[in-house]
Amino acid sequence: MVVVAGERAAEVVSGLDGLHNVRAIVRGERTPAEVTEAVARAVATYVVHDADPLADVGAAWTGFFDGVGPVGGLEVAIEETLGALRAERSVLPDYYIVLDPDDLPVTRRHWWLGVLPGASPARVVPTPASAAAVTDTLGRLSAGRWWPADLEAWLRGLPRVIPDHTGLAATPGVRT
Repeated sequence: MVVVAGERAAEVVSGLDGLHNVRAIVRGERTPAEVTEAVARAVATYVVHDADPLADVGAAWTGFFDGVGPVGGLEVAIEETLGALRAERSVLPDYYIVLDPDDLPVTRRHWWLGVLPGASPARVVPTPASAAAVTDTLGRLSAGRWWPADLEAWLRGLPRVIPDHTGLAATPGVRT
């Protein structure tokens, strides 16, 4: 399963419809649980959709470090996401394809190119925002470490993952 993330994700995912061995699912008005159900029923080498199960956590993490999120917002997003994952209303993808990450605000870019790859390096792949580029990327996805085994500890530790230091080797005195 592959999540396409970015401003033009729905447009790009819909452009993949009809490709051989690809089942493209655009979230549209569906709930995350409805998308998860559609993904579970899909039969294809690649099931690609735009319903990011970590979207609320990513937005809350960005808001937390940009100083614009509500107090406790990140913690609430983490607990709600863990609840959805436990109840199987959402599922972590095998891969994230992130559209045009260089165009994102700085802290958001740290989420996509630092925090998530720090947890699972080969599972987050930046690419230009086009169906052709994503098609090419699908053919080049490589195996790599899965998401952390202790997902709860990883998610609950996100308030201590500093944007400018995420994804860097450990530095004495700096907690990432």
